[in-house]
Amino acid sequence: MFVITGITGKVGAIVATTLLNAGQQVRAVVRSEEKGAPWQARGCEIAVVPEADDSAGLARVFSDAGGVFLMNPPNYDSAPTFPDSRRRAEASAKAIADVKPGRVVLLSTVGAQATEFNLLNWAQFYEPALAATGVPTALLRAAWFMENAAWDVAGAREGRFDSYLQPLDHAIEMVSVHDIGRTVADLLRENWSGVRTVEQSGPRKYSANDEAAGFAAALGHSVEAVIVPRERWEATFRAQGMQNPQGRIRMLDGFNEGWIDFERQGTEQRNGTVTFERVLSELIAEG
Repeated sequence: MFVITGITGKVGAIVATTLLNAGQQVRAVVRSEEKGAPWQARGCEIAVVPEADDSAGLARVFSDAGGVFLMNPPNYDSAPTFPDSRRRAEASAKAIADVKPGRVVLLSTVGAQATEFNLLNWAQFYEPALAATGVPTALLRAAWFMENAAWDVAGAREGRFDSYLQPLDHAIEMVSVHDIGRTVADLLRENWSGVRTVEQSGPRKYSANDEAAGFAAALGHSVEAVIVPRERWEATFRAQGMQNPQGRIRMLDGFNEGWIDFERQGTEQRNGTVTFERVLSELIAEG
């Protein structure tokens, strides 16, 4: 039995689908019966845990599991001290330590080891907490999601989109959720002891200019990436409703300045095969 959290999201759905297609048993952790219904129809066992910091509820659904896929529900506007992530990490680690599933795979992030304040610091609570459980744990540090480009589709259709990744020719590690999900499914079916750190990238690095070229090819017209000046970021993010934009700003700084990157030394490397061009074409086709 493999327990999948975040199954209603993109990565979790791909993990579950990959396992189901391989004939594995899947327990879907969802917030409500309604959210679990489509997965129940596909043959999953449904386990309702309304809150991700419910240690007792998590222990109940993690018990008897051969493997658990764990992810931190995304919060792009977390307070600087990350109180939500701290609670979830503590609850998840306690549940895992109590019931001892066969193994755990955490969807962590590129730059998890970075010491400077930024939005990805949440991983610094999850990674050590899980490592201390005594359960075989894989920390999957995934690169920038290619699918983040969904935010840019509307602008690309009009011929230009705003870019916070800059300079425009600065390429960074990116990966598709398709490759991440398949890697998680592979890891869940592997055997190891202790803690392993796996860094997941795509076939190559990509830049904002590469994104523009990919959109242009998919749309059949020219597309330009336009730099959003850094001095405008905070006002823009606050206008979008953010209360704590500094974490996001420093995360973008980290990618642009290069201090958010893979650790490489002492880690495993896995390269996906899905190209950015394919992802951009799919995003356009989805509308």
